[in-house]
Amino acid sequence: MIIDFANLTKAYQEHKENIDRAINDVVSTSRFIMGEEVKQLETLLEEYTGAKYAISCSSGTDALLLGMMALDVEPGDEIITSPFTFIATAETIAFLGAIPVFVDIDESTYNIDVNRIEEKITKRTKVIMPVSLYGQVADMDEINELGRKYKITVIEDAAQSFGATYKGKKSCNLSSIGCTSFFPAKPLGCFGDGGALFTNDEQLSDKIKSMRVHGQTQRYFHKYIGMGGRLDTIQAAVLLEKLKHYENDVKRRQDVAKQYDQNLKDIVITPFIKEDNTSVWAQYSIRVKNRDNIQAILKEKGIPTAVHYPKPLHLQECFEYLKYKKGDFPISEKVSDEIMSLPMNPYVTDQEINYITKQIKSLL
Repeated sequence: MIIDFANLTKAYQEHKENIDRAINDVVSTSRFIMGEEVKQLETLLEEYTGAKYAISCSSGTDALLLGMMALDVEPGDEIITSPFTFIATAETIAFLGAIPVFVDIDESTYNIDVNRIEEKITKRTKVIMPVSLYGQVADMDEINELGRKYKITVIEDAAQSFGATYKGKKSCNLSSIGCTSFFPAKPLGCFGDGGALFTNDEQLSDKIKSMRVHGQTQRYFHKYIGMGGRLDTIQAAVLLEKLKHYENDVKRRQDVAKQYDQNLKDIVITPFIKEDNTSVWAQYSIRVKNRDNIQAILKEKGIPTAVHYPKPLHLQECFEYLKYKKGDFPISEKVSDEIMSLPMNPYVTDQEINYITKQIKSLL
């Protein structure tokens, strides 16, 4: 049995006719930049999340950059975040000359440990940036309360959690700014790079919209230092078609996760979803000992796996200048050594799940 990890081909084939038509409409009219589909998508994203303003952009990484730029993050500012995430979270902080300040994770959810944030707040703290990892939202109420207490803005890095809920409210609409990614392998993915920001603040929205087109307020008149951060119209057209079916895709992901849980719950450490949360299952990640050996054997049996993430950010070579060392964030380090993601997409079959879990059980 050969199993597809993300099954992007099936995701395309399922809606091929409508997606092809949407792409061809853009090509035939040559509305490649800021075409009508971009605005249509933003309107639907606002309706979906409940946020007043959705601003599409060129990637999830650029969404984080634009959010911090709109808040006037400057060199020397401190941004509190997690060391257990994709590098873009901290990379964008460093890119602006700000200082990533890491806080270890909760071992059950793998999101930032809210009980450890306050001790890292200083007079230079400009932003708290929790990551909603693997599809589950971080503890936003407690984080927002800290933001209010110390007058610090909260940005949710929701690159993996678009569509997830937290106490009945959608991810991306839980703080001053939410940022997400539409990278092809995300739960809602386009056919290249894409992302979006969300806010309920009209001034922030206007500023972000300006900054994604080089800080223009009108053509060739520049109020801000900005960037070329627009979402291509073709990607907007693809997302418009895929968004129509997204709730069903999320439900199918949840069904896959439930079956994994049932088959593996007494065998390995399976994902923990808090009672007030729902996950969109960007990944289904278990924890195992002897991970490299297990991965190699599973690969021989046609089962792809991945590691999200094998080395926490504080130990990455590019962040040596921050002077962190091994042992500074022991939970992140422990999880990085054990975490392993299984095939997760709406098309994983019962037969495939049973095969995958049977092979894992045989190795433990």
